[in-house]
Amino acid sequence: MAYWLMKSEPDVFSIDDLKKVKNELWDGVRNYQARNFMRDEMKPGDQVLFYHSNAKPSGVAGVAKIKKAAVVDPSQFDKKSEYYDPKSNPEDPRWICCEVTYVKKFKTFVGLPELKDNKNLDGMMVIKKGQRLSIQPLDKEHFEEVCKMGGVNV
Repeated sequence: MAYWLMKSEPDVFSIDDLKKVKNELWDGVRNYQARNFMRDEMKPGDQVLFYHSNAKPSGVAGVAKIKKAAVVDPSQFDKKSEYYDPKSNPEDPRWICCEVTYVKKFKTFVGLPELKDNKNLDGMMVIKKGQRLSIQPLDKEHFEEVCKMGGVNV
């Protein structure tokens, strides 16, 4: 099993939205490194820290897990979608996504300042300056520490 941190802006799609719908395609990712993680490394059952980005404060709101990996992102073919990609070919799609499922909302939201202050999280990508990647691999120890900070056992 692998561990991931996945970012979403809460005014676009939040942990509460995922709780309501139960499962959701993590579509619209248009970064090749993040796409490659979903295509090549994510597996069903992998655990995810659900991170609210561009929020005040930004931070981890809960836990999800990967339900399906390496799914063709349908938004690339939808001309009405802001993620439409006219260069993507249905026979050889450029963009891949995954399906995530809700697990738990944290009892205590874990903001970025708290993540940065916790010495047990040294090396975690999200706390590094300039790190903006929307999907990031995590160490199991970092995943467990953040869950503990959020007041949940997973």
